[in-house]
Amino acid sequence: MTLNIAIAGAAGRMGRMLIDTVTHRGGDMRLSGALEHDGFAQLGADAGALAGVGDLGLPITADRAQAFAGADVIIDFTLPDATLLNMQAAREQGAAVVLGTTGHDANQEGVILGFATDVPMICAANYSLGVNLLLNLVERAAAALPADFDIDILEMHHRQKVDSPSGTALVLGKAAAKGRGVDFDKVKRLSREGQTGARPSGEIGFATLRGGTVPGDHQVVFAGTDERIEIGHRAADRGIFAAGAVQAAAWLAGREPGLYTMNDVLGLAD
Repeated sequence: MTLNIAIAGAAGRMGRMLIDTVTHRGGDMRLSGALEHDGFAQLGADAGALAGVGDLGLPITADRAQAFAGADVIIDFTLPDATLLNMQAAREQGAAVVLGTTGHDANQEGVILGFATDVPMICAANYSLGVNLLLNLVERAAAALPADFDIDILEMHHRQKVDSPSGTALVLGKAAAKGRGVDFDKVKRLSREGQTGARPSGEIGFATLRGGTVPGDHQVVFAGTDERIEIGHRAADRGIFAAGAVQAAAWLAGREPGLYTMNDVLGLAD
């Protein structure tokens, strides 16, 4: 049976990579729709030509009903406000959703996760298989190490990234907090400046770098007395995120409604 995949945010960097990944995977998978926002200058252009994979006979559209028609899975790498509309359209279509958009506020997150009662969904800040293994390792390390080990998360991304800290950095912090059995919102320190005083016990800190064309670097530091453990991941090409998202879509198709994670995809779920 052919797996039909629609891409929301088809003309963006990730959207074009997703089109490339789906097209070259071939076999039992095909691109069935390509969505962009109203006002996009190249609406009506062939999605394959725009992505550099040749004409696919599939125009880019701003009409969600058209883009999502017949889709088994919708992969969304767009903007927070667009996600809510895309999720509604996915529910009407009966399609599963692989959500890669980050930067949602708490209210938006609550609404989005509520859709998981009706559709199968994977919601991840990062679809790299390596990063998702890193999340698992960070949670285990935080659970195993004594509480006097300080935890800091350093991340760097390209100059065009609009949210900070990155969504991946935040979920790494949440993984560490989960391992320790503490409330992330009570222990997070998103930035430091000025006369900060001594570091509070149990704090999970963040440091952010922006510049160049870096796809994504993340490092988690566990700093104890006279020793330090560093666990990290560096992405050399954004294609790894597209490959992971497409793998997640293949796994998710046909599942019962619910909220799944990349741990499920990788077979790491407890």
